[in-house]
Amino acid sequence: MIYHGIRFSLKPGVTDEEAAAGLAAMQAASAQMTTVRSYVIGRDFGGEYDFGAVSVLDTLDDYEQMMNHPAHLEVDRLGLPLIDRFVSFDITDDADPDLGAKIADIHRRRYAGNPDVADLVADLGEYSGSGAPGTQA
Repeated sequence: MIYHGIRFSLKPGVTDEEAAAGLAAMQAASAQMTTVRSYVIGRDFGGEYDFGAVSVLDTLDDYEQMMNHPAHLEVDRLGLPLIDRFVSFDITDDADPDLGAKIADIHRRRYAGNPDVADLVADLGEYSGSGAPGTQA
């Protein structure tokens, strides 16, 4: 089981309406992805971020399908321009010692295949974590 999480803060000047539309798009996209067992999207309390999301996936193949699903890529294209700070993380009960490297490879291939998304990520004020370009050893 893999729990893929993100936390993010919006750029100054993003309106409540833009934020609500972005969250609604995330909800709709997550509902379309049959490999996502369950998910939660909403306000982030107790940290330095405005919002967060967690998706639950059974396998690494499910993870890769989610990351490359057209609905997920569309949310990236619409939402990343609204985001200032972003962090991604993955928690798993899988004993594979190479799982982190395999997750990083999924992100490398995703950015290579979608250079426009990679450019949007590069424009973020701050991005760290499991999917961040340049942090995948």
